Amino acid sequence: MRILVCNWKDLRHPRAGGAEVYTHEIARRWVAAGHEVTLCCAAVDGAPSIEDVDGVCVVRRGSRMGVYRAARDYYRGAGSGRFDVVVDEVNTRPFGCPAWAGTTPVVALIHQVCREIWRYEMPLPVALLGRYVLEPAWLRRYRDVRVLTVSASSRDSLRRYGLRDVTVVPAGVVHRPRPDVSREAEPTVVFLGRLAGNKRPLAALAAFHRLRARMPAAQMWFIGDGPQRAALAAAAGPGVTLFGRVGRAERDELLARAHVLVVTSVREGWGLVVDEAAAMGTPTVGYDRPGLRDSVPAAGGVLVEPTPAALAAALERGLPAWTAASARHGWRGGATDWDTVAAAVLDQIIAGDGARHPWEAR
Repeated sequence: MRILVCNWKDLRHPRAGGAEVYTHEIARRWVAAGHEVTLCCAAVDGAPSIEDVDGVCVVRRGSRMGVYRAARDYYRGAGSGRFDVVVDEVNTRPFGCPAWAGTTPVVALIHQVCREIWRYEMPLPVALLGRYVLEPAWLRRYRDVRVLTVSASSRDSLRRYGLRDVTVVPAGVVHRPRPDVSREAEPTVVFLGRLAGNKRPLAALAAFHRLRARMPAAQMWFIGDGPQRAALAAAAGPGVTLFGRVGRAERDELLARAHVLVVTSVREGWGLVVDEAAAMGTPTVGYDRPGLRDSVPAAGGVLVEPTPAALAAALERGLPAWTAASARHGWRGGATDWDTVAAAVLDQIIAGDGARHPWEAR
């Protein structure tokens, strides 16, 4: 099968996140199974316009806003007649593939809707336009398109927009062994993610300040970078360390040394960081928000009302036991291995064409 995936970012993009990891992990497994996969995404400074990445042909064209037209032009030009199916990966704005893919089947992969995120990422007039006009109009065009998403929360949100054919596929994670490191001697809270408004790192910091007033020895680590890093550094105070972006090995070690992960996002598709922490033996306290209410309980974590006060109270209750416990092996959360995810997604993509063995190249 020849598959075209349209996503505005790839792994080399500076704003790449969980959706790009998901795309890469399933696409490279499809290639290994004998399929041909092309990823069309936005250009990245310093990256070639065409690159083979683990067997996936990555075509980089257009800017943040121009990539949508560039993908259409690529399909009509160099990609004409080359593909058996198109995967329209929607990150807020869709590519509109059903309008220009002709008779080629289109499947949409939508990790999450934007909804409240507009308010955290855009100035007020644009946020209102995006939430109440643009996003509903964009998604209405996908009412009769097969749609895949990674959580029940996202499925329910998409159905509220009128989408009729929405199927939940698994979230994925790489299960790596926990590094042989001890927990920190003092109660340690970690935040992992992009330091951006929709992740609400400042809310996590506010909760920590409340906690530290009751636990003066507590410390907090922030792993990640983003537009709110300067504001976070200015408000940090004693006990707070900003590590910035780190490599995978250092990230795993920091997660393994900490006692608890906090996740304060406005909403997530799933919340892969929850499973990454669980793999290192570290529990999560997360806001009770879409996506997190799927991933956090599945990993044995705690959901709280989405306020700094509620988060601080949950940390104060849980940290004495978590700090006293010895380092332990990691565990599986609700995410599964990538081989299973890749097979499940491909099975849904080709559903209805009579295929019985989705891993056999066709």
